Amino acid sequence: MEKDVCRDLVCTSPKDEEGFLRDLCEVLLYLLLPPGDFQNKIMRYFVREILARGVLLPLINQLSDPDYINQYIIWMIRDSNCNYEAFMNIIKLSDNIGELEAVRDKAVEELQYLRSLDTVGDDINTIKNQINSLLFVKKVCDSRIQRLQSGKEINTVKLAANFGKLCTVPLDSILVDNVALQFFMDYMQQTGGQAHLFFWMTVEGYRVTAQQQLEVLLSRQKDGKHQTNQTKGLLRAAAVGIYEQYLSEKASPRVTVDDYLVAKLADTLNHEDPTPEIFDDIQRKVYELMLRDERFYPSFRQNALYVRMLAELDMLKDPSFRGSDDGDGESFNGSPTGSINLSLDDLSNVSSDDSVQLHAYISDTGVCNDHGKTYALYAITVHRRGLNSEEMWKTYRRYSDFHDFHMRITEQFENLSSILKLPGKKTFNNMDRDFLEKRKKDLNAYLQLLLTPEMMKASPALAHYVYDFLENKAYSKGKGDFARKVPPLIPKTDSDPEHCRVSAQLDDTVDDNIPLRVMLLLMDEVFDLKERNQWLRRNIKNLLQQLIRATYGDTINRKIVDHVDWMTSPEQVADLVKRFRDAFWPNGILAETVPCRDKAIRMRTRVAGKTKLLSIMPDELKHIIGAETTRKGILRVFEMFQHNQLNRRMVYVFLEGFLETLFPQYKFRELFNKLHSRSKQIQKYKQKLQTTQAPSLQKR
Repeated sequence: MEKDVCRDLVCTSPKDEEGFLRDLCEVLLYLLLPPGDFQNKIMRYFVREILARGVLLPLINQLSDPDYINQYIIWMIRDSNCNYEAFMNIIKLSDNIGELEAVRDKAVEELQYLRSLDTVGDDINTIKNQINSLLFVKKVCDSRIQRLQSGKEINTVKLAANFGKLCTVPLDSILVDNVALQFFMDYMQQTGGQAHLFFWMTVEGYRVTAQQQLEVLLSRQKDGKHQTNQTKGLLRAAAVGIYEQYLSEKASPRVTVDDYLVAKLADTLNHEDPTPEIFDDIQRKVYELMLRDERFYPSFRQNALYVRMLAELDMLKDPSFRGSDDGDGESFNGSPTGSINLSLDDLSNVSSDDSVQLHAYISDTGVCNDHGKTYALYAITVHRRGLNSEEMWKTYRRYSDFHDFHMRITEQFENLSSILKLPGKKTFNNMDRDFLEKRKKDLNAYLQLLLTPEMMKASPALAHYVYDFLENKAYSKGKGDFARKVPPLIPKTDSDPEHCRVSAQLDDTVDDNIPLRVMLLLMDEVFDLKERNQWLRRNIKNLLQQLIRATYGDTINRKIVDHVDWMTSPEQVADLVKRFRDAFWPNGILAETVPCRDKAIRMRTRVAGKTKLLSIMPDELKHIIGAETTRKGILRVFEMFQHNQLNRRMVYVFLEGFLETLFPQYKFRELFNKLHSRSKQIQKYKQKLQTTQAPSLQKR
């Protein structure tokens, strides 16, 4: 990327590296020493060798050692506990026989120790569980080593595709999940049905936009402001645009629905003001077409893209636990093996057991302000009682969460719509204290009716939706939230349709928040997001914006500058020097040489580092880009630091940048270019550049 500099010699040749450091130290001594001392060659060469071979070279060796970096990763994530799923994923995904052998040997060592213990009473059950766990880990490692040595590596996605019954993900769930939607989009484009899907999504966006615009219009009318014609004109332009793009005879490709519905819509557009529900009949027909037509959703479920979608959603039945490969049903700490994650069908049975009782009530309410947006927040206290356990927690929900939840369950269970009545919306004075108390009382009544045993028994699958809503986590909204993500009234552009799906264009250069742009570029590189569609990338950008604002607000640049100022303050530098002294000369005595770590310990450190990294990955990231993509991206980052030469190059980049910043008045960049000019790569590049420029010079 730099073109005019290449550090291959200092990273691959010890002799050239020592020469580079000597030259660099000589320059530093020229800048720092008094002229008389610098002219003393004996002292200068002596100090140069101490700096180059006694300070800089050992420091660079340590910082570029993959094992040191792995230990540092583990130290940085020391507050996070490793979990079973992350550890087993690392073992099953590892293609390094050394790692697997090191873990297996440690398991065997622990097994021998546990079997030698003489225990009685309750301790024996604990010991048995630990032995079973270690036996299972050993068997998984042995099987994985055997596969790698035989060269018969198994692609779990391909294996799962031919393994048996796959989890069924309903179409309505696919349409409201960003990760699943990406794969369905790709499939619909392959089959030529993208117009139907994009029409459905565009109508979702139009409906929410129209509702918002009409609420604003009503608010302005009550305040004495009149912009009726302008608002209605915008809505009409948006509705006509959708009609022209997808339903008119000129549309290409055109959404195929009943002609009488299209004619009815055209007549409505000509004679009436458009409403948020104007496209509902046609949208319903398009949904049924995608659901039942053999070309679309039914065939998608038989396609390899569907299997990849399940992998990203972490819903594949794990084939490595099947048959004789990795055991015949043994368990890790007594947990069942089979599917690492439950399917949607399995989830419908969660909490439906009569022995589990769920009680909830709204204990408090308040008003929050987030970036200028004011909304009410309701604190729900939840009690969950089982046969041998009892849990209590609080979760926080907005009215919009209640509304989305209500829409979801009434669509799924039609009999509930006549029984459950959610308190209606209020556009004005909805932050008034009396109104909030009344709404709290109404929402409490709604919750109590919903949680009655009779209601749960009448619809057993309802328990999963209720428990998901009451869990102590951010509520994953359904169709309503998906519609909110659609940008309001964005005009159609003339750019490449591949990059403006449903007006989902993403311009990475327009945001002046530099840290955000850097993070987006890193996400692109680590997770291969440029290969994904623009719909997904826009949602990732929104996620990053929310993350940065929640952490630092809009002053992240100021925060970075303040942090650098603090790190370079005299007090902090003095503290670092003190720590350096105490590390090398504890109590005034030179520290002993650190013992060399053997290969097995280094390999187990690699496994622990990868497990730690996977353990801290937030679920939000998995939901927005997919579990499989997240795992691959994290392991790609970890693998990047396992190459000594690449780490060395990074250390030299930082060292050179540090010196350029420390001595801005001297031309260190030109000096480094000259020191690195011995590289054959740079010489070839310059020759090639001269060859390409020669014809143009001759023409001049």
